[in-house]
Order: sequence, then C-alpha cells, then structure tokens
Amino acid sequence: MIQKPKGTYDILGSESGEILYLKKLIESLMDKYNYKYYKTPTFEASELFHRGVGETTDIVNKETYDFKDRGDRNMTLRPEGTAGIVRCYIKNKLHALGKPLKAWYLGSMFRYERPQAGRNREFMQFGLEAFGSSDPMIDAEVISIVVNLFKLLGLKGIKVNINSLGDKQSRENYRQALLDYFKPYLNDLCEDCQTRYAKNPLRILDCKIDGKKEIMKNAPKLTDYLNENSKRHFELVQKYLDSMDIEYVINPNIVRGLDYYTHTVFEVEANIKDFGSQNVLGAGGRYDHLVETLGGPDIPGVGFAIGIERLLLALKAENINISEEKNIDVYAFSTSDNEKPYMLNIVNILRMNGFDVEMDFMNRNIKNNFKQADKLNSKFIIIIGSDEVEKNIITLKNNQTKEEFKIKKENIVEFLDSKLGDE
Repeated sequence: MIQKPKGTYDILGSESGEILYLKKLIESLMDKYNYKYYKTPTFEASELFHRGVGETTDIVNKETYDFKDRGDRNMTLRPEGTAGIVRCYIKNKLHALGKPLKAWYLGSMFRYERPQAGRNREFMQFGLEAFGSSDPMIDAEVISIVVNLFKLLGLKGIKVNINSLGDKQSRENYRQALLDYFKPYLNDLCEDCQTRYAKNPLRILDCKIDGKKEIMKNAPKLTDYLNENSKRHFELVQKYLDSMDIEYVINPNIVRGLDYYTHTVFEVEANIKDFGSQNVLGAGGRYDHLVETLGGPDIPGVGFAIGIERLLLALKAENINISEEKNIDVYAFSTSDNEKPYMLNIVNILRMNGFDVEMDFMNRNIKNNFKQADKLNSKFIIIIGSDEVEKNIITLKNNQTKEEFKIKKENIVEFLDSKLGDE
C-alpha cells in the first residue's frame, strides 16, 4: 500500500466540516474589514523566498522544499504566504488600484521540519496583507482581526504580545549593540548563531538552542534603541489597541522568525491548558521595505498568518465544536428504472433553485431508502413511481412529521420554499 508522505495528512469526515466552517467564518470576517481574496501559486522561483523571507532564517536554510523544474529553473514550494502576495502585488501593479490595498489568502504551505501536533510539513495557513499605509492604526486593525476571529470562535484568555523592531535607523543601532554584546560570547553560541552573528545578529535572539542561556537574558533590549519616530509609532499602536479594549503585553523577546519585519511585531495566544508552546495561534507584523526589496516601489505593508491545524487543535482542546451537522433538504428515489429520468429532472430543478438534494444511486428498496433518508437527516423525501410520472405529480413526505403530500410538478419549488424558506 502506498503511504502518504511523512508530515502530511488527509482531511475527511468531521474535519472537512471544520475546515469549511472556518473558511466561511474567515470569508465573512474579511468582508467586514474590506479585504479581498487573493490566490498565488503553490510554488514560486526560489529567489523570491531567499530575498523575501531572508537568507539567514531557518526557513530558507533548513526547511524549504526546493526542486528544479524541467527548464532547469530553481523552484520552491511556498513556505509562507507573504512573499507570494508581495510578488503578485508588484507584478500586477496593484499599487495603482489605490491605497491601502487589502488582500487575504488561505492555502497550503510547506516546510521540511520535524512533524508534531499542530506542525506538519504541509499545513494550511490563513493570512492577510495590507499595503500602502504607514499609519499605526492599520497595525492595530490587523491585530484586532486576529483577536476578533479567536473571540468569534469562542477561545478564552486571548493575549496579545507586541514589540517594536523600529525603523532602519533603529535596527542598525540595535544591530551594532548586539555585535558589541555578543562578541565576547561567540564561542558560547551554537554554530547557527555564530553564522547569524555575521549576517543578522538579531536572529540570535530567536534561537531555539541558545534562547534560555543567561547571556540571552542579559542581551540589549531593542526598545532601548528605538529613535523618536519608532517610539511614536509604537506608542500609537498601543493607543489604538487601548481604544478597542484589546489587552496586550509588551514583550521585548518577540523578534519573529522572518527577516523582513520592521516596527510592530506581534503574537496572539490563547490560554489553553496543557497546550504548551502551541498557545501562539497567530502572529505577524509590519514590513515597510519588503515590496522594495522584491523589486517593487517603496510601499509599506503589514500582515499576519494563522496556522489552521494549530487553531483546530486549540478548539478541540477547549471542547469547542465548529463542525456543523449537515442536513439535506430532500432525498429522492424512484420505485423502478423507468421513473429515473422523471426523478432526475425534478432533482435538477430543485438543485438549480437552491435546495440541497440527494438521490438513490444504489437501487435500494423502499424500506432501505427511508433508512438512507434518515441517515442523511433529510427534511423531505420524494417518492417517484409510475403513477407520479403518468399524472405529472410528485409524492412528497415530511421526514419529521411523516405527513404526505401530492404536489403538481410545476408547484414543487413554491411548495418547498413555503416549508423551508425560513430555515
């Protein structure tokens, strides 16, 4: 038997209902915030992620799925969504559509890492990006979307951790401070951090190996190196979060795992018992120079991403059921093959008028067809025999009250509308 690849999984049964429910909720929420759906390719030129995500990140160095296509071009399965949306923004000159431009996406991402609960090699990610505005108010709006989504799902103890990475000047000042601080401790750092020291010392603070060492705890804090412009931006983000009654904690240890962030970075977690490090369910921040880095105009951006699998695990841990029980409107069957064309015509009419309809494909007897209607939670049952075909009528049975009706074929839509229209 052919096995599925390690770190991947099938979606079926109630899980598919949960995914579809989440998708509908996300679509509804995005309409309220005026974000439009965008889809980008599942694989892109490797250079996009090397330039966008960053050469010094673990994602690019260790986790990407890279391959050569038949034209000997270097391609990569997308490990995250932002770089692809930015490439799309530049390629299609979307800055000409007005500012801000708000985009959201939902799709599979790929990272070669050790599979564990809520962390797969192929995973689904919901995210959004807003381009064109430097106003701290849009940073606060983006954070509010994550918080409000989690609240709508019923998650409790939602906590926002925020930090500021500052602008280019602030980052450069901080970079020099880190170089000076870590220089005497280079031999105490892991091999990866020794490489990061030369390329991007800020990444040392995000190290999973050295993160708990005493030298990390005493490292310079980025907030101490923010210039006045960066401080003002960060203060306004906090002010706007306060205005929406969103609770937050300033956490100087948040630097995020991607190189492109500037100014605001954040992580949103829920207080879930025994969930460990998986408590962080959504994260993001501002990236004012990524569009320019990837060959576009100098346009700022801000966004976030949420791992759908981790979110579903959190809901399960909190006993929050979002899988809707699906009921169909009508189940139809005929008493012999002769009536099937007539039945099929009726079923097609009903489906085209918005009713959810299933029919018998297994040539069951009458008793088993009634059982199948019950199994599908059908509200009505249509029974077609020779008499119905001859008289151009429909026998319809209410599957809850067991009341039976004889309806003229041309009146079936109006009849069902009167019975199901308010549901």
